[in-house]
Amino acid sequence: MFVENEPCERDYRVPAKNVRTTMPDGDMSGSGVSGDAQLETRKPTRRRTKRRGSGGQAPQSKKAPTYAALDLGTNNCRLLVARPSGDSFKVIDSYSRAVRLGNGLTATGRLSEASMDAAVEALTVCAKKMKARRVKRWRCIATEACRKAENGKEFLDRVKSESGISLEIISPRVESRLAVMGCLNLVDTTKDVVLVIDIGGGSTELSWVDVRRLRNPERTMKIHRPPISAWASLPIGVATLSERVPEIEDRARWYESMKQTVRDEISKAGCDTRFTNSFKDGKGHLIGTSGTITSLAGIHLKLPYYQRDKVDGLWLRSSDAVRVARDMASRSPAERAKEPCIGEDRSKLLVAGCAITDVLCEMWPSKMVRVADRGLREGMLMGLMQQSQKVNFVKEVPSDD
Repeated sequence: MFVENEPCERDYRVPAKNVRTTMPDGDMSGSGVSGDAQLETRKPTRRRTKRRGSGGQAPQSKKAPTYAALDLGTNNCRLLVARPSGDSFKVIDSYSRAVRLGNGLTATGRLSEASMDAAVEALTVCAKKMKARRVKRWRCIATEACRKAENGKEFLDRVKSESGISLEIISPRVESRLAVMGCLNLVDTTKDVVLVIDIGGGSTELSWVDVRRLRNPERTMKIHRPPISAWASLPIGVATLSERVPEIEDRARWYESMKQTVRDEISKAGCDTRFTNSFKDGKGHLIGTSGTITSLAGIHLKLPYYQRDKVDGLWLRSSDAVRVARDMASRSPAERAKEPCIGEDRSKLLVAGCAITDVLCEMWPSKMVRVADRGLREGMLMGLMQQSQKVNFVKEVPSDD
């Protein structure tokens, strides 16, 4: 299942003053409204023109320059086209298509012809959209699948030749930074540290952000320099973990095998003790910025279809995220596909993301997870626009009563 065109006309502003931006430890998850992705609505205005013979011309309105961010991942090809709007931006066009670029990569070490064909087709559509929108500046990146594939360079040459797009293969460290840049405004500044979790198709990026450096309400943070104290890249994502641990009839054993694989990779990365004491002391919180956490949030809210405005910025109890994750793991693919926020394609990969989320919630305990339907592309756009921003500072923290 893929969406050719995502909803446009979105704003990525900071939350409004009447929207809670700190962790609502005393609220039921799902009870608050995000408020972070309000649509900008304006009444149409008529252009005033001077009468003939008046010696003047109608005033011309100058539009803000247009920017584009394209992310070719292990599973999806996604594009955002936006214009600056105040201290953030407004999306004017977008595109998303499941291309499964990393399908079979774990077993063969190469990108398949079918996957490359699908990716080139999607990238050609993106190129046409960028041209139609007269994009001034852009950044087009590729991640884990192209990093790992033996024929990755060959594929990039083909993309350039057939679509005109030059893809930049970014490192895991840059990928982590861009994910943080995209959701910095969702941080609860009353905590000391936040773990930003970006579960992709081929890898999972973990970034520990020093929130103490964001607490000065007068300080403007350069968006391309978020205060990341530590980061790690796990070589497992929803596609690669699903391939490494295939589904079996005994789903409880299958799910536990997946979780153990995640624990092993965290241990190998040497990050299993990073800031764990801060989280155990209640001084940390989680931000999830991937399709896994947004799907879990949509299921928890019992949405009849996926609704970004109800999911992005939502505070979700970790216990609810884990409960939904384990429920999805216990179901068959057909039963998972019946959930309106998942669909058939995502149902095959969702459980791997559930296992990763489950383990991270266990190892870095946080009462709440903030859900972000934003990430790499949004971070790239903010960087392209050379935006600076102030992170919302709230002095009063809701009680646990």
